[in-house]
Amino acid sequence: MTTESTPTEPADKKTNVKVQGGSSETVYGLGLIGAWVYYISRATTFRQRAIGFFKAFVWPAILVNELLKFFKKE
Repeated sequence: MTTESTPTEPADKKTNVKVQGGSSETVYGLGLIGAWVYYISRATTFRQRAIGFFKAFVWPAILVNELLKFFKKE
């Protein structure tokens, strides 16, 4: 008994690959690591380290909030 393998796609068909969103995810990831280092290295208790760990996830929102407060001042 012999089996022949046949390609499912023709050989002349090209596959298009699109990569999206790579750079913004990388920047956020590096910012997350940097925020962990910043918040956790300055913490003195376990509770402060835990808060710093979670605060690192929302640092962009904190930054934008503080910037909007700063620009609103007259």
